[in-house]
Amino acid sequence: MNLIEISIIALGLAMDAFAVSIISGLTINSPRIRDALRIAVFFALFQAVMPWMGWVVGLRLRDLISSIDHWIAFGLLSMIGLKLILESGRAKPKVIDPLRTYTLLLLSLSTSIDALVVGVSFSFLDVSIVIPSMIIGGVTLSLSFPGVYLGHRFGLLLGGKAEIAGGLFLIGMGIKILIEHLS
Repeated sequence: MNLIEISIIALGLAMDAFAVSIISGLTINSPRIRDALRIAVFFALFQAVMPWMGWVVGLRLRDLISSIDHWIAFGLLSMIGLKLILESGRAKPKVIDPLRTYTLLLLSLSTSIDALVVGVSFSFLDVSIVIPSMIIGGVTLSLSFPGVYLGHRFGLLLGGKAEIAGGLFLIGMGIKILIEHLS
């Protein structure tokens, strides 16, 4: 898997955090740099660590299912992508205070579950997790920080579109992996 492919997956994974950053920006009266940075760092750290966890689990399972690993990667990426697309049209509950540590931890965990699953897929595809994890965290940080400010200004217009784009990216990567392994 090359850096462009990893970056596309990172972009798709970061869309959940970006959308939640936008929603968080809606709830903060006057976001400051440290507020946006705090949200972005939490999201980025979770997005960077969760693939490691999934990768370790996947390594333990890889020998058992190596003959169908490309189907699993396709299925997981497609399910995550479809989930993002389907949830894009749903009304999002208003976050009470995204700056509270407890709330931020829950938001970070919920937006990074997909990254855990992608980590499993990376282990099945025999992809080292170091660079992808750094790229996923970096992309998430770079999207979440401005997402808070975008949410404060334009939140209702952007939220669902970000999730749809992320979902399409992930489904596309799943299809590409499947095609590569079947040809």
